[in-house]
Amino acid sequence: MYNIYDFELKKLENLLQEIFSEKPFKAKQIFQWVYKREVFDFDQMTDLSKAFREKLKENFCIKKPTIYKKQVSKDGTIKLLVELEDKNLIETVLIRYTYGNVACVSSEIGCDMKCGFCASGLLKKSRELKVSEILGQVLLLNDILKEEGNNEKITHIVVMGTGEPFLNYDNVMDFIRICNSPFALEIGARHISVSTCGIVDKIRKYADEGLQTNLAISLHAPNDEIRSKIMPINRTYNISELMDAVKYYLKKTNRRVTFEYILIKDLNDSLDCAKQLTDLIKGICAYINLIPYNEVMENKFKTSPQQNVRKFYDYLYKQNINVTVRKGFGDDIDAACGQLRAKEVKSDT
Repeated sequence: MYNIYDFELKKLENLLQEIFSEKPFKAKQIFQWVYKREVFDFDQMTDLSKAFREKLKENFCIKKPTIYKKQVSKDGTIKLLVELEDKNLIETVLIRYTYGNVACVSSEIGCDMKCGFCASGLLKKSRELKVSEILGQVLLLNDILKEEGNNEKITHIVVMGTGEPFLNYDNVMDFIRICNSPFALEIGARHISVSTCGIVDKIRKYADEGLQTNLAISLHAPNDEIRSKIMPINRTYNISELMDAVKYYLKKTNRRVTFEYILIKDLNDSLDCAKQLTDLIKGICAYINLIPYNEVMENKFKTSPQQNVRKFYDYLYKQNINVTVRKGFGDDIDAACGQLRAKEVKSDT
């Protein structure tokens, strides 16, 4: 049985036409019932013929994942452990900023990137998420906002949770198209960001999509020696290859790139690293997001001291680099990506 949530509009149009011999415009009608009117019973979709509704009931469902565990931080951040149909668990987070409600979504169950500092990689990847499972994270967070009674919804999306989005490329792109569609969630393209640890061929492919969404690169080091120690992907695609792909993206899209840089004590937080980083991105339309490290019990890395963070920031700022230090959220609720899931899965084994 097909899940409506697995199809972006064009693919649903094609399916209705090719398999069910129905007119493509009916896909828009279904989208508007499901996403705009939040009607999930085919019998209530009254502008569809009875015969078509029967066909839909026989072949389609409209099914979201369920909430397995919910954690609420004192700062309003909400972290969900979401249970999928096959009983696998994934994480998603709602972060409240002054400019809107941000959903941080996962794209895979587990992660095989093996970044040394990251909790997501504590559990190996078991599979990619379906479109409906990525989308379901946003829908569940919207349900929570609706229950709060303030008429708010998710306004921004970052695909920065567990998993490497570009290793689940097609499903992530379909998810983005549903979120951006005027017939679905209608979230502006420039409010949607995808973060990759550096899958070079997919960065180039993403550049060719013609989307106005944002690209973030998990860089975390200014040279190959440090990056290869903490990010095995650098042994496949080194920094030079990565930067060539970034320049291709900039040329194709004319969109600024964000470089994410987690500051780790005595590893990548020195002034020399700040100087190397400045040289690396010189001439590139980029934004540096410095991230104080959220310590993970299972590894040896430590948070960079506040004075090191300040010195690193000040050096970049004085070099006219567009730079900010990310504010921490949810420190009291297993804030780091993958922490809650890793803790829950370990407790069950």
